[in-house]
Amino acid sequence: MKQLMPLALGFLILFCLPMSAQDLSVYQKKHFVKNGDSLPYRLLLPKDYNPKEKYPLILFLHGSGERGNNNESQLVHGSGLFLQDEVREQQKAIVVFPQCAANSSWAKIDVKGDFGNREFIFYENAEPTKDMLLLEGLIKYLKKNYKLDKNRLYVGGLSMGGMGTFELVRRNPKMFAAAFPICGGANPNISKKLGKPHWWVFHGAADEVVPEKCSGDMVKAMGQSGINVKYTVYPGVGHNSWDNTFEEPELLTWLFSKSK
Repeated sequence: MKQLMPLALGFLILFCLPMSAQDLSVYQKKHFVKNGDSLPYRLLLPKDYNPKEKYPLILFLHGSGERGNNNESQLVHGSGLFLQDEVREQQKAIVVFPQCAANSSWAKIDVKGDFGNREFIFYENAEPTKDMLLLEGLIKYLKKNYKLDKNRLYVGGLSMGGMGTFELVRRNPKMFAAAFPICGGANPNISKKLGKPHWWVFHGAADEVVPEKCSGDMVKAMGQSGINVKYTVYPGVGHNSWDNTFEEPELLTWLFSKSK
């Protein structure tokens, strides 16, 4: 029994260290309320935050699996990237993770077929969802209540949030300096409205949930429109291509280098 104690203690330390290193409580719990509707969101302020100093804004939109109203699930993917000491010290920004309601989405989308043979129907000019309107209201609120560098507003998202990234830029074509949708997609006909930001699009080649074609068609149309777009496809990677994206060593350097 005594021989097992050091081993058990070792495992305890091993599993506790990552948990302490990723203290998600640093993301403040907030709610944006408009006309009786509420949008939960988590807010990460820079280290040594100075309310008189201007900061870039990074808005990250989660996927369908993180919808709800617990104001926690939206941090499952991506939040740890912005908690790294090196990032918080060298690339200071205000980071916001809003949470879409369980019965809503960031953009109007329809789906036909089963996994492995899915077809997404993306609309060219659909009415905004309730959560898209709340999201746009939240952005206005953040602009009013925090000193944001309006030339350095960034948006990204994964899956449903990648689709929401395209939709948010379509609806606000002059707002963002850069955008990075992951395993998302949109109607290629909206490309003419996406020309202001710099784009870096990501997708897994083996994605059976959102086929790579959804991003590939967008990138092709954007390129034909003369838009500044990079495209990274991960061979053999399925829907969780966000894991690869968050490990891209140049992602944040690229993002923070962009300005309107």
